[in-house]
Amino acid sequence: MLNAIGLMSGTSLDGVDVALIETDGERIGAFGPTGYRPYSNSERDLLRTALLDAIAMTARDARPGVLAEAESLVTHAHAEAVVSFLKANNLSRDGIDVVGFHGQTVLHRPEQKLTVQIGDGHALAKALGIPVVFDLRAADVAAGGQGAPLVPVYHRALMRMLNRAGPTVVVNIGGVSNITYIDGEMLIACDSGPGNALLDDFMLRRTGEAVDRDGRTAANGRVDVDWIARGLSRPFFAKPPPKSLDRNDFAALSVDGMTTEDGAATLTAFSAASIAMIAAALPKIPASWIVIGGGANNPTLMRMLTERLAPAAVLRGNDLGWSGDAIEAQAFAYMAARSLKGLPLTFPGTTGVPAPLTGGVLAKP
Repeated sequence: MLNAIGLMSGTSLDGVDVALIETDGERIGAFGPTGYRPYSNSERDLLRTALLDAIAMTARDARPGVLAEAESLVTHAHAEAVVSFLKANNLSRDGIDVVGFHGQTVLHRPEQKLTVQIGDGHALAKALGIPVVFDLRAADVAAGGQGAPLVPVYHRALMRMLNRAGPTVVVNIGGVSNITYIDGEMLIACDSGPGNALLDDFMLRRTGEAVDRDGRTAANGRVDVDWIARGLSRPFFAKPPPKSLDRNDFAALSVDGMTTEDGAATLTAFSAASIAMIAAALPKIPASWIVIGGGANNPTLMRMLTERLAPAAVLRGNDLGWSGDAIEAQAFAYMAARSLKGLPLTFPGTTGVPAPLTGGVLAKP
């Protein structure tokens, strides 16, 4: 068994999640502690600017505009996160076998065989004195896969521990929502649509706070069902899995003519509707849906999902003993271990890659 730390900075741009697990790349031996290093407002502003500057990128190694500065920030923030995590939990660097480093996605265009996660894995390994596995999406995209979602193989490992009957869908709601359909060893996965990104951006513009805390604003609004119907008519939603999204693929959809409450309610309902819509593309009707990620903490979104997915059970990962907010970080710890052992990270049913494929680059201290 390896002691692996996973790091994740997602499309919500909120901060760096840290998690320790014990794993051999197949089984999860034990869950360790978790941690979090938030981005400051100025750091978040820099990352938002980097997302805009990345739109013009045509090469993975290009760093136009503020991207070089943002990459340095991401690397430094992740190093800080690990050092603080080790100190807080009285852990020695010598006791950690590997760090799985996702980096910060600034561009994802698999149709152009282009996916860019900024963050210098070699610099991080030197700063920590621990081997780092990074650039975990590139091999899949180069081979013709979508490069996303990556976490389904970890979702399957979690479900093996639960031993639940019937097909289950794990829904991860970050900036973008993705789903993993699990029925025994069968894995089907895809991005399903916007998660929190549209809502967070809207709330930031309207209120100065980049979140609808506890779904309170949406709970007081009225959903524009015609707007949602127009949104769901976009070509992406008619495509079968596997498929993936860039964070900004739906940025052109605007609710700026609505009140803050109605806009928040409509965007929240849009996320719920796009998740529910994927059920029609699955081999069997799921018996249960397990929600993880930041969206699981939004009661309004959870209520809307429960209504749309009835009569299936809709559960939060936290209620099953999972560390819902840290699962992606745990997943990158798990995938770092798999990468070290040459085990596949992606599969035809999860990213559309022609054959099961490993990935990742190993950086030694």
